[in-house]
Amino acid sequence: MTCCICISVFCLSAFLMEAQGTYGPYLRNHNQLYGDRQISHFTPNMPVPGHSNSINFGAQLCKSRPLDLVFIIDSSRSVRPAEFEKVKIFLSEMVDSLDIGSDATRVALVNYASTVNIEFLLKKFFSKAEVKQAFSRIDPLSAGTMTGLAIKTAMEQVFTESAGARPLKKNIGKVAIIVTDGRPQDKVEEVAAAARASGIEIYAVGVDRADMRSLKQMASQPLDDHVFYVETYGVIEKLTSKFRESLCGFDACALGHNCQHICVNNNASYFCKCREGYVINSDKKTCSKQTNEEARGDLTENACMCEAQIAFQRKVHNTIQSLTMQQFDLRRA
Repeated sequence: MTCCICISVFCLSAFLMEAQGTYGPYLRNHNQLYGDRQISHFTPNMPVPGHSNSINFGAQLCKSRPLDLVFIIDSSRSVRPAEFEKVKIFLSEMVDSLDIGSDATRVALVNYASTVNIEFLLKKFFSKAEVKQAFSRIDPLSAGTMTGLAIKTAMEQVFTESAGARPLKKNIGKVAIIVTDGRPQDKVEEVAAAARASGIEIYAVGVDRADMRSLKQMASQPLDDHVFYVETYGVIEKLTSKFRESLCGFDACALGHNCQHICVNNNASYFCKCREGYVINSDKKTCSKQTNEEARGDLTENACMCEAQIAFQRKVHNTIQSLTMQQFDLRRA
């Protein structure tokens, strides 16, 4: 009986919260918090967590998840030839940190200035060597910084199945990484919002004179995980380790665990599960054979939950009927 009461109270509370519209203000306040967060900022002499000696160790723990990854690179006149070479090194190191393949991560590149050039699509190369060689052949374009147009082009012409993106039913992450050192000469907020709404996760990397406001308008939430700033192209390679952490899942179970039966990865941690017919003990690690009494208890709990849901639905139905009648009476009066 206690079970039924608890569930009914919980369900009724949830219903009343939704009816009173409390979720909307909560979400708005939650999103506003991101405006006060710190943006990752790297200077030439600043060490990056996970960089240097820890990178190889991190790569061993990294369980790379398949992605449709599109780099959107600003190559306007403000990016000097030597600086553009630094960008290409950064791209190559990013590719080295991922599993590349037709069934793993696919990579495409959009090069932009006043015009937009799709250098290669997601369906073009399926090995690290091919992708890195394609990076080496890219040349900077010209004046202008049409970042909004570049995002629109990527969304409409690159993140498509015909261009090599996997269908939605495969649940493959779609990620865009934008690298720019200037202020966009077109509008980015609306087109970036449309790209995010279509399921594209956007990272914005600003260099030197990049406009921070525009970076925030382009990037996904939370901003402190998706907006990065470096003072010069000379230190952009330091971001590789940060992206490795963001784009990979760490296999905590592979590091060693104390689970008697099954270890389940949960971001950077893990939890234990038991095989069918067993229950987890209070230590959350070991398992015991499920007794007939415990099995009956599960059935009772499920029946109780079902009974509580039916009662709750009836109560809501009766409440709605009563309110409808009251409204009808008021109109007649």
